[in-house]
Amino acid sequence: MSSIAESRGKATAVTILPILLAISLVHLLNDSMQAVVPAMYPILEDSLGLSYAQVGWIGFMLNMTSSVMQPVVGAYSDRRPQPYMLPIGMALSMLGMIGIAFAPQFGYVMLAVVFIGLGSAIFHPEGSRVVYFAAGGRRGFAQSVYQVGGNAGSMLAPLMTLFIFAPLGQFGAIWGTLFAGLAIAVLLGVVPWYKKQLAVWEQKRVGRMAGRTAVGMGEKANHPRVKFALGMLVFLVFARSWYHTGISAYYQFYLKEDYGLTTAQAQIPLFLFLAAGVLGTFFGGLMADRFGMKNMIVFSMSGGAPFALLLPHLPLMWVYPVIAVLGFILLSGFSVAVVYAQFLMPSKVGMVSGLTTGLAFGMGAIGAVVLGNAADKFGLSSVMLYSSFLPLLGLLALLLPSDTEKREKAA
Repeated sequence: MSSIAESRGKATAVTILPILLAISLVHLLNDSMQAVVPAMYPILEDSLGLSYAQVGWIGFMLNMTSSVMQPVVGAYSDRRPQPYMLPIGMALSMLGMIGIAFAPQFGYVMLAVVFIGLGSAIFHPEGSRVVYFAAGGRRGFAQSVYQVGGNAGSMLAPLMTLFIFAPLGQFGAIWGTLFAGLAIAVLLGVVPWYKKQLAVWEQKRVGRMAGRTAVGMGEKANHPRVKFALGMLVFLVFARSWYHTGISAYYQFYLKEDYGLTTAQAQIPLFLFLAAGVLGTFFGGLMADRFGMKNMIVFSMSGGAPFALLLPHLPLMWVYPVIAVLGFILLSGFSVAVVYAQFLMPSKVGMVSGLTTGLAFGMGAIGAVVLGNAADKFGLSSVMLYSSFLPLLGLLALLLPSDTEKREKAA
């Protein structure tokens, strides 16, 4: 009996790299479609005459649709996983891309981003479950590979503005349909493997529910300590995403107003911020396996504070290296937060993944609206200055329970 359990444990510990890379590629394509929306901000501002507040509302609609729905979809799929929801979600995003390309006014843009948000909300919880199955014994590494795909897709926003939307205008959004088509093709190859894994998963459901504990904390998932840790984690991701949204959505306008850069020139610092974030996401997962998830979360959420506080006061030549370092540190805990949440509640993979990558991160959309309205009223320079204090909230991560001792025992 022990030999059977041992062999099963070894099989479970194997990382299925082809599946992991495939779902990471789809994550890249999905988040590239989401990146089309902020990449279109300066284009839509010109073509439709939008205000900063309206730009913020577009971001709000996109992120709120995807963020609010992600934990809902995750909770549903925890009970009734639906593999074919993955390509269906991509099809909805494709409709959204077509809508943006042909939108004649602000209201139609808002409707189009709802479809993109719904597609993302469907993909992320199911995608996280695929990663969970493919990870084997390397959860930190697997989640980092997955999140690198997503962050790489977001990184493409300034490049798309520079090379596609600036020369082609609003109609250039139609290129996003190519991302959706490729994603659907890849997912149709992943779905059969995913269905087989779900069959095994369902056979063990009764055993999992009977022994449902938070593996990382060694406590039941409804224990007050686990609830506090998950609530604190969601708040911290929310605070980080608020600041991240401010940089992603408005920093290009700030560079144009305060430094006199053109739309094309303003994409370079934004690209450095997002590209460094991709590297931070990957290496953050690797470092968490060595130094512990809590330590990595503390570093990522508070270590960027000095650089954030410096950024509004720097001459242009120093903006480039500082914003790159800031992006690396700020997103080094992105994948770690997801794994930490799954560590807290392993029987609710879809729901907690939706909470951390969806609801908490997407609730930064509220920041887009608040910052946009504040910029219209008080000026963009003031908004950039005061929002730079947000990363200081990362010091609250010190209150999270340590995972290192329990993680080492589990290993």
